Amino acid sequence: MFDKYLIVAGSAHDVVEDGAVVGFAFSVRIGYYRGLGISMVEPFDVVVDGEATDPATHRFTVSGRTFDYAGMATRPDVVWEMRDDAVITVLRPGGLGPGEHELELTEHLRVSYLPFVAAHHDRKTIRIDPAA
Repeated sequence: MFDKYLIVAGSAHDVVEDGAVVGFAFSVRIGYYRGLGISMVEPFDVVVDGEATDPATHRFTVSGRTFDYAGMATRPDVVWEMRDDAVITVLRPGGLGPGEHELELTEHLRVSYLPFVAAHHDRKTIRIDPAA
């Protein structure tokens, strides 16, 4: 139902630390109709230009706090609210580089009353602007 809104349009950018591009990031919304503790969020599938990224390189930021997936599993007290954008950072030397890229995201959410892991999928063409 909310799948076409998962990837926040215009949010993708390369991540620069100490003058070097160390990855890329983009904002995401939860594909569920209410908030969910981040311990109930499974690793995301992130595919860029047809190439799957390694979940070990992902970082998830919500409410100003950043976690890897192992850290998320231990934090039922941190909630990803429906109206809050989170940020997925993918550590990848060089980032994506300027221009258009195809970005696919699949969220995997464990909802307490569902006997399966709910999957939500979005695909968008994103644009990375050259560094200023």
